[in-house]
Amino acid sequence: MLVRAARYFVVGGISAAFDIGFFFVFAKLAGYHYLAVASVGFVFAVLLNYALSVRFVFISGVRFSKAQELALVYLVSGIGLALHLLVLYAAVDKLALELMLSKLIATASVFLWNFLARNYFIFRRPAGGRADS
Repeated sequence: MLVRAARYFVVGGISAAFDIGFFFVFAKLAGYHYLAVASVGFVFAVLLNYALSVRFVFISGVRFSKAQELALVYLVSGIGLALHLLVLYAAVDKLALELMLSKLIATASVFLWNFLARNYFIFRRPAGGRADS
């Protein structure tokens, strides 16, 4: 699992960089409402994360079809998005933290949830499968 976690950290970093860049352009520079931008960016970042994850981290099709996997990834990510938006809202509106700092805190706060849910629920290998590949 350690190799998968390291690979997911890289894939998650790429996805987070896209998400944060999207947020910076549309919320910080263009001035769109930060919660709306965070939601839209998150949807695109999840798709990018799924594509990279099944290529470099997890084995696709082990428990579910690809369509079911993607639906489950979005379900798990929906929970992550709710947590993300809650942290972002609290940081910006309640704690009055700077917008981009708040985004970084919110992004980091859901990383572990996303990895664990994908690793143990969606892409869990059957008993006897290789530990890391």
